[in-house]
Amino acid sequence: MRIENSNTEDIDEIFRLYSIASDYQKSKKTVVVWPKFDRAMVFTEIAENRQFKLLIDNKIACVWAITFSDEQIWEERNTHAAIYIHRIATNPNFRGHNFVGTIVHWAQDFARAHQKQYIRLDTIGYNKRLIQHYTNAGFDFLGMFELPNVDALPPHYKEGPACLFEIDLNR
Repeated sequence: MRIENSNTEDIDEIFRLYSIASDYQKSKKTVVVWPKFDRAMVFTEIAENRQFKLLIDNKIACVWAITFSDEQIWEERNTHAAIYIHRIATNPNFRGHNFVGTIVHWAQDFARAHQKQYIRLDTIGYNKRLIQHYTNAGFDFLGMFELPNVDALPPHYKEGPACLFEIDLNR
């Protein structure tokens, strides 16, 4: 198992995994389902080395993106030194491997190497199982928050309150 930056050759697989994740969300009747994401956004993440993949036997098992700023979601907390994890999508052939835990371990090293104190992520709508999954992986659940301005965010952010999670590396 290894983690590395995604590249442009991965784009079709990334979007295949996003589509599978959306279909899975629909099948579980979750409150919010991922929309079709903008390919240009993902190309930018790849170009900026912010899109990652976890490989097992040279197959993409999981993908995610990061950013170093997330002002529309984290508002005044955005001033803190943090990395923000987005769009974790797992290849269904590799489900059940606790990739969130693997990503947390990777993110701890990555955040420290970039002088960041926090690892953060969010999800939209109340999903008790997902909240438990993220807290089991070491995140503190900070609660549910109405986002005042979602205009520049992907459309699913209009569908409900944001659940915010963080790990403080100084604790």
